[in-house]
Amino acid sequence: MKGCVAWFRLLACGLAGWTEAALAAPPPVRPLPAVQRVLIISVDGLRPDCLLLADAPVLHGLIKNGAYTMWARTVAEAITLPAHTSMLTGVTSRKHGVEWNRDLPLFTPVYPQVPTIFEMAARAGYRTALVAGKAKFDTLNKPGTVTYATILSGDRGTDAGVAAAAVAVIEQHQPDLLFIHFPGVDTVGHAKGWGSPEQLAAVAALDGHIQDVLAALERAGCRAHTVVIVTADHGGAALTHGPDDPRSRHIPWIAAGPGVRPGFDLTRVKGLQVNTEDTCATACWLLGLPPPDYFDGRALTEAFESGRQDGTKG
Repeated sequence: MKGCVAWFRLLACGLAGWTEAALAAPPPVRPLPAVQRVLIISVDGLRPDCLLLADAPVLHGLIKNGAYTMWARTVAEAITLPAHTSMLTGVTSRKHGVEWNRDLPLFTPVYPQVPTIFEMAARAGYRTALVAGKAKFDTLNKPGTVTYATILSGDRGTDAGVAAAAVAVIEQHQPDLLFIHFPGVDTVGHAKGWGSPEQLAAVAALDGHIQDVLAALERAGCRAHTVVIVTADHGGAALTHGPDDPRSRHIPWIAAGPGVRPGFDLTRVKGLQVNTEDTCATACWLLGLPPPDYFDGRALTEAFESGRQDGTKG
């Protein structure tokens, strides 16, 4: 009995020591000290030409003041859940294993086979947040990885509802990493068609919701220290989106904030192809998280002044 007591005491001391060591571990060293937070905004179904044609002064302002490309590529499947999982894990669908695109009401939840950016950031002591407008995003809400999660669905899963939830998270918690998913452009695309007047109107309405989010960052004193990445999971044509269709695979990719090269078109960098997996890798780089060896994505350092190695100006 005494031996058991001694063993438990030793175990308790060991766990306490491990906890203290974990708490005492230095925070990650960020490559750009001015960047304290990362905000990733995904606009479901946003095709690049629709973004450019819509009355969207806020999004166009991010393009003008940031680094961007309208030729980024999503995963070959070009559907929501696999694409977002690649966006937030840095790997292709075959590696993360999320190759379905629907809710799975299983007794045991299914999560990606590799860590998400939320999990990697949480391990480093960062506070993470997820706000999404479709129930299927539960797949990315692995317990213990997302500090603040709001997943809306049905009548509540609107761009307005997502924006209100995101504003509340920013004002109340100021997370270090925040991912926001807006579903409305995709919803209208399936109902009225990609590139339709109704979808362009949806992009314009979304622009106002993104302004609400940016204004919340400003009120919270975070805007000047936050890199904002705006991208999408897929585009579309007619009333749908599908595999290996360039109208579905091409997505916008925009980064704006401290250290970003203003008004810089990433297609000016010879040989650079931006893929959705690069979003996770870039966020990891900004947060000082070492990229795993298995990553398919790479940090888009060319979008930042410190990463200028291509000989271009501006």
